[in-house]
Amino acid sequence: MSNIPNTTQPFGVLLGYAPGGVPAYSSDYDSASTTDYPKRSSYRSYIDGVYMGYKWQCVEFARRWMYINYGYIFDDVAMAYDIFDLRSVRHLASNNRLPLNAFRNGSKSHPVLGSLLIWQEGGEFEDTGHVAVVTEVKPNYIRIAEQNVGHGQWQEGQDYARELSAKTTADGEYWVKCSYGDAEILGWMTQTDDTRHAEPRPAKNTALSAIKSRHADASSAPRRSWLNMANNDEAAFVEMMGGHFLTTSAADQSRYFLLSKTAIDDLEYATNELHGLFMHATDYVLCHDDLLAKFNLPKAVLPKIRQSWDNRLNQLITSRFDFAQTADGLKVYEYNCDSASCYMEAGKVQGKWGQHYQLTDSEDAGKALFHDLSRAWEKSHAKGLVHILRDHDPEEEYHALFIQQTLEAAGIASKIIIQLEGLAWDKQGTIRDQDGEAVNWVWKTWSWETALDQIRAECEDDASHAVFEPQWSLGKPLRLSDVLLRKNIMVFEPLWTLIPSNKAILPVLWQLFPNHPLLLNSAFELTDELKTTGYVEKPIVGRCGANIALFDRDQQLLEATSGGFAQQEKIYQQFYPLPKVDKYYTQVCTFTASGVYAGSCVRVDTSMVINKNSDCMPLRYISDKAFLNDG
Repeated sequence: MSNIPNTTQPFGVLLGYAPGGVPAYSSDYDSASTTDYPKRSSYRSYIDGVYMGYKWQCVEFARRWMYINYGYIFDDVAMAYDIFDLRSVRHLASNNRLPLNAFRNGSKSHPVLGSLLIWQEGGEFEDTGHVAVVTEVKPNYIRIAEQNVGHGQWQEGQDYARELSAKTTADGEYWVKCSYGDAEILGWMTQTDDTRHAEPRPAKNTALSAIKSRHADASSAPRRSWLNMANNDEAAFVEMMGGHFLTTSAADQSRYFLLSKTAIDDLEYATNELHGLFMHATDYVLCHDDLLAKFNLPKAVLPKIRQSWDNRLNQLITSRFDFAQTADGLKVYEYNCDSASCYMEAGKVQGKWGQHYQLTDSEDAGKALFHDLSRAWEKSHAKGLVHILRDHDPEEEYHALFIQQTLEAAGIASKIIIQLEGLAWDKQGTIRDQDGEAVNWVWKTWSWETALDQIRAECEDDASHAVFEPQWSLGKPLRLSDVLLRKNIMVFEPLWTLIPSNKAILPVLWQLFPNHPLLLNSAFELTDELKTTGYVEKPIVGRCGANIALFDRDQQLLEATSGGFAQQEKIYQQFYPLPKVDKYYTQVCTFTASGVYAGSCVRVDTSMVINKNSDCMPLRYISDKAFLNDG
C-alpha cells in the first residue's frame, strides 16, 4: 500500500497538490538546470519574505504546508529528524508561540490531518531522517504528502504522495509501518494543547544557564611568570598588559567565570544555528537591491561583494558572536564576521591562566580554538605566503602574532606587515613586499569598512567607476583599498563578510525568522513594539560598542557611548540587558572556525555596553552536577 511514485521527474516539476492547494515538486538534484538554478540562492525557498527551506527538500515542504494552511512554521533544523525534538511553532501574524507535541509511533494519540510524520536517521533516510505531512488517517492506513522521496508525479486526482499501512491495536495504540524495510518511523508531531500520551518535554533547568563568578586559590599558584616570553605573541600580550595579567584590575587577577556543560552545549548549538541563519540572510540581502541599499555600501564594490559571495562562501576562517546569556535563554546581539578580537585571550591566555592557578576541576572554554583555527587554515585555499596586515595598535600586535602561530601550525608561511610598510607596485602592477615577494594572500586586522571609506571618498560620485578597481602606476603610494580590493589578491575574511557584520542584517533576520528564540526583535524604524520592550539604537557600522544608546520601556535613556560612527544610519534592537554577575555586566562570546563553533570567552564591564576597554576574563566550565552543587 505504499504507492511510491516510480517515474522520476526533473528537478522542480510539479508532482501534485496537497490539501490547501500546496504544491509539491521534484527534488531530483541531478537533473537541476544550471540555467534555471545558476547559483546557490536559486535553491532557497521564501514566501512573504519568510525562509521556508532548501528547494525542494522534505523540510521545506512541511514548513511551507504549515505556513500556507495555518500561518505558523517550525524553527530551522539541521536534519529532518531534529523536528521530533521541537516543542513549539511560531505563528507569524500574532507573534505567538504555539505548542507542538511529539507522539511516538504506537501512541494512543493518533495523528490527524496536518500532523508531521517523522522518520529517524538511517537506512533509506541515512544521515537526515525524513518528514511528511499527514493528509488522512484511517484505522488501517495513513496518507501523506511529501517531497524528496521518489520524485514521481502523484496519481491523478489524489492529494497525497503515498499511502502507508497502519495498525490500530485493541487498546488504541496506532502503529504506522514504513514501506522501506531499513527505515524507522519515530512518530508524529501535532500542534495541540493536549499532552496526553505526548513525549515528555525536555525539562530545562534554568539554574544551568547561570554564569557564576569565582576566584581561584591564589595561595596555590606558584609565584612565577606564567606566559612564555619566548613566544612573540605572549611577550606582546605581557607588554601591553604590563605583566602576566588577564585584567587591569588588581583585585580580579584570580577571578574567573564558570558555566555548566549544558550552557556550553547550548552555546555550541546556538553558534552553529546562527551562522546558518546569518548566511541565509546574507544571501537574501544580495538578492534584494532594496534591502542591500540599507547597508550603505559603495555601489562601486557591490559587484565585487556578490562575486565574493558566489566564489568564496566557504572560505571564512573565523568569526565571533556576542551573546546575552540569562535564565530566559540565549540572545545574540550581533555577528562580528569581518574582523573580531579576543582570539588570543580565548585561545591561549585563559588556558595558561588556568594552568597557572592549577584549576584541574574545570575545563578551559577556549581549549580547542587554536587547533580549530589551524584546521581552518589547512582547509582554506591559501597557498604560499600569507601577508598579515595590522595597525600599530598593541592589541593588534599580539592578535596578529597569535594568528601567525595558527598559520605556522597549519604549515603556511606568513609575514606581518605593519600598516602598508614596505609594500609597493612593481612594473607589472603586482604588489610586492620589501623582500620582493608578491602579495597574493592577506589576513587583516582592519575591518573592510576602513578600505570602503577610501573608496567612498574617491569614486562614489564618479559614474565611470561602475566597479572599483585599484589604479596603479609605478612609484604611486599604496592605499589599503589598493591591497584589499586587488583582483589577484585573496583576502581573509572575504569581502562578503561586510553583509553579516553590518547591523542592518539584524532587521532582515527578524523578517526572515520572526520570533526565533535566539534573535532579538530588530527594525529599521523605531516601532511601537520596540518602545514597549525598551530598545537599543545602533549604528549599522560600528566597532567596540561605539555610538550605542540604550532606552528602557519608558524611553528613558539608560546609557550612551560616544565614538566615530554617529553619522551612520541606525537600526533599533530590542533591549535585552546583559546579566550582572557580581559587579560586572557579563557578555559571552563564541568563536567559529570555518563557520563551526570553536570556543568561548567572556567580556565584562561595569558599563552596560561592552567596549574596547572591557576586560576579557577567563571562562571555564564543569559538569552539570558539579555546577549545581557549586555553592
